[in-house]
Amino acid sequence: MQTDEAVNRKRLLLSFVLSFTLFVDMGMCNTVASELRITTIKQEPYTMTKGTQLEGFCMDLLSEVAKKVGFKYRVQLVKDGSYGRQDETGNWNGMIGEVMRGEADLAIAPLTVTAAREKVVGMSKPFMQTGISILLRKDISEETGFFDFLTPFTAETWIGVLIAYLGTAACIFTAARLSPCEWSQPQSEHNRFSLLHSLWYTAGALTLQGAGPHPRALSGRVICCSWWLFTLVLLASYFSNLSSSKISESSHLMVKGFEDLASQDTIEYGCLAGSSTLAFFKNSNNPVYRRVYEHMERTKSFVSSMDEGVRRAKEGNFAFIGESVSLDLAVARHCDLVRAHEVVGMRGYSIAASIGSPIIKNLSVAILQLSEAGELTYLRSKWWASSCMADRARSLSAQPHGLRGMFLVLSLGLGLGTLLAVLELTSKSRKNAVEQKKPCCTLLTEELSLRLRTSSAHKLQENVDKDKEKA
Repeated sequence: MQTDEAVNRKRLLLSFVLSFTLFVDMGMCNTVASELRITTIKQEPYTMTKGTQLEGFCMDLLSEVAKKVGFKYRVQLVKDGSYGRQDETGNWNGMIGEVMRGEADLAIAPLTVTAAREKVVGMSKPFMQTGISILLRKDISEETGFFDFLTPFTAETWIGVLIAYLGTAACIFTAARLSPCEWSQPQSEHNRFSLLHSLWYTAGALTLQGAGPHPRALSGRVICCSWWLFTLVLLASYFSNLSSSKISESSHLMVKGFEDLASQDTIEYGCLAGSSTLAFFKNSNNPVYRRVYEHMERTKSFVSSMDEGVRRAKEGNFAFIGESVSLDLAVARHCDLVRAHEVVGMRGYSIAASIGSPIIKNLSVAILQLSEAGELTYLRSKWWASSCMADRARSLSAQPHGLRGMFLVLSLGLGLGTLLAVLELTSKSRKNAVEQKKPCCTLLTEELSLRLRTSSAHKLQENVDKDKEKA
């Protein structure tokens, strides 16, 4: 009995030791497995380098997903700098290849879900929807509007020109009334510069047309010379900006979508080499998309990176075909670019893992939770914030500060002319005060009252005319 009890005790002790050892081993394995190796690729704004750290949309997404699923991770950049495509021998490169070979547990990037990739790796629910569109420079993509002749100047500049026009007309009208050299006898002489004629005279000068009679007084001439100088600079700036904005009008081409792109041979176009975008056109049975692919294949107009495609689009005469989400980012960063409205081949960006990995289900649930909570929308607005003005005219128009100096010169000229008119009237009042032996201020006040009261002047003029008729 004692022998059997001793044997049983030994067996229980051995079982306990084995169980404990197995538990420790499993804990160690779980600890190692809980730190996942993440592969990604540098592309703004998904993954970017900031010092020794990585930041961007995908890094923020990875952080949120890791909190919900409950794992630690270590991020590494893909060795060959590729997303993942299959070569002629059937081998995969890029992030897809690293996940297949076990060099990484997850791949997080703007990784498009395709049938070919779904066969070799597991893909989570998409965290972002995208499609294929066209990126062009604005001057070869936008339609000419009815009021494009206004684009050389901004709205602020046009308002300033209108104020300058009305102010100049008012100053000419005022100087013509105040200056005795222009209107010496207000009681009997008709003033040539009425308000209507002042407006007409100023408008004639603005269009470089004579609209006489011209001022005779020095004050009026100073005002007119200031306005003439202002109009010369204004018109020169206007026509210069107008010709700059229309410099490519002779070869202007409308590109609204892939039909327009495939039907012309003036603008070169291409996409990222070895991308899912190229595979879409290659495998499509749509005749338009086939023509696009055949053209790109014939001319070898592929680009090696997204940055190269954006650069060539900015240089002009090149349309870059790519993911609409990435093109939207380029438009937000570069104000002279625009994305075509047509978007085809809708697909999604997903996280990739090895086939059969149990974490795929948890990743999909976490992505759906983030989407329902609005976190994905917040991250999109955070990293896709535009850094340029949306107004097309602002990029082509002369800014208000470009004519600020001429506005200042005109203001000084108007002020000097009006001051000279007052001095001329003051000089005449002083001369009359000496002759009539009256206070100068009294005569100056009477002159101002007589010249500035239009109705009284008209009545006096009518009385003079009646007296002449009676005589």
